[in-house]
Amino acid sequence: MPEAKTSELTGDLDPAQFSHVPEVYEHAFRTYGERPAFTALGHTISYEDLERFSDQFCEFLIGQSTLSAGDRIAIQLPNILQFPVAALGAMKAGLVLVNTNPLYTAREMSHQFKDSGVKAVVILANFCDKLEQVLPETDIRVVVVTELGDMLPRLNRIAINFALRYLKKLVPRYALPSAISWRGIVKGRGAETPVASRESGTDTAIILYTGGTTGVAKGAMLTHANLLANMMQLRAVSISVIKDGSDTIIGPLPLYHTYAFMFHCLTMILAGNHSVLIPNPRDIDGLIKVMRKARANGFVGINTLYLALCRHKDIGKVDFSDMRFAGAGGMALTVNVAREWTRITNCEVFEGYGLTECSPVVTVNRPGQVRLGTVGPAVPDTQLQVVDDAGVVGGVGDKGELWVRGPQVMKGYWQNPEATADAITSDGWFKTGDYATIDSEGYVSIVDRKKDMIIVSGFNVFPSEVEELINAHPGVFESAVIGIPSERSGEAVKLFIVPRDPALDAENMKAYCRENLTAYKVPREIVFVKDLPKSNVGKILRRELREQEMARLKSHGSQ
Repeated sequence: MPEAKTSELTGDLDPAQFSHVPEVYEHAFRTYGERPAFTALGHTISYEDLERFSDQFCEFLIGQSTLSAGDRIAIQLPNILQFPVAALGAMKAGLVLVNTNPLYTAREMSHQFKDSGVKAVVILANFCDKLEQVLPETDIRVVVVTELGDMLPRLNRIAINFALRYLKKLVPRYALPSAISWRGIVKGRGAETPVASRESGTDTAIILYTGGTTGVAKGAMLTHANLLANMMQLRAVSISVIKDGSDTIIGPLPLYHTYAFMFHCLTMILAGNHSVLIPNPRDIDGLIKVMRKARANGFVGINTLYLALCRHKDIGKVDFSDMRFAGAGGMALTVNVAREWTRITNCEVFEGYGLTECSPVVTVNRPGQVRLGTVGPAVPDTQLQVVDDAGVVGGVGDKGELWVRGPQVMKGYWQNPEATADAITSDGWFKTGDYATIDSEGYVSIVDRKKDMIIVSGFNVFPSEVEELINAHPGVFESAVIGIPSERSGEAVKLFIVPRDPALDAENMKAYCRENLTAYKVPREIVFVKDLPKSNVGKILRRELREQEMARLKSHGSQ
């Protein structure tokens, strides 16, 4: 089939106007200085504040630490004001960011820190007990510790930090005698010394770990050029519904996640807009309160979050009259959830598709041209093709692995040339590991992850297809499908359901499936559960369900 390609980026959207990421911020500081940049925990900092605070952190890194340009620095923070300040300050100092999930276990922290060779970390005090456990195993020599309220006005800071430490006891005891306090580095509104940006010793801007839900996590190296290109690609497809220098966007997805980082820490900075950060997106009551107050113009989330909001008892109290943009990615957006959100808010959801290795955005539905059930056409300057298991490029409507080529495709996996060679062809095509189809107008439909595919008697069963049907049932809240071993068919389908209707039973659901699915796709087993395992961004983890199932079968087999 002809390669699917969209328009080229030119003019004001040409990424070549910037040589590295800090220049985007410098442009925003000059253009939008007094405008609000970020809000978290009820406190707002302007673009001028962001410039000053990040300069102070940069000055510390250059003048007082032992770090050199090109060294890696981990940021292990939730969505609080310290995150963008630390990220920008580190990039100004020429360091390479390593975004780290704040809720990682000590084992996961150890792997990521050792694999990336980080020499510094900015970490919330709540997680320092785990850092203490792994620190001797790492190359980290600079530890900066912050508390949740450290960027807030004095009284708020004291109250929040005291409550977390002494009343809620959410800060475990730890001993890091050489740690440096964030508040000793980033000093309010005092005088500061201007700091010149220092060129990095590498073109790599950030290392983001991916693959943790399907195997050992690998570090995707994204260059400044990758990020700048994807920033412009995303801006190009959202410019008609997101205005420059005036809009407020709610940010519940964690900034350590590639999609949220690209959207809030790059694309909205270029646009001079205001991101309201949500430290705990699982607190739906708190999120609703923020949304009622913010009167936002945009919202970025994933399917499970949209579902939770749509079903919340107070969603009708939120004024959505100013909302023009709702973005979705990270997992498949179900048609029912998209329609329900649009009915409630009068704002359609623009579902897209991306991967960490692609900075991350690859495709996005366009305003006024949304096709539910697809992830839209490619963003500008991006080529797509589907390739079957024999390596043959497919035609229009053919199913195959989606391959991507464009300026947003990563440099490679950190210190893993074998994995890089497996993932990127010699002529620059990145193999996504996702099955997809592309229609005659370039709209992409993701069929499923290759590794999640279930093979029943030689027939392919894609979990997302079954889940889409199950989630459309009025008695179902959400569901997940995995493959289980079967002597007769090789594998069989097992369905996990979080019910909305307590009267729902397995026989009724099987009858519903038989009406709507061919026989080999009908679940052999159906289990009702209270909840499903999810990542910290709310993505359902089929891997954990498979691991639990294998452990159960092994236990039964040994009895």
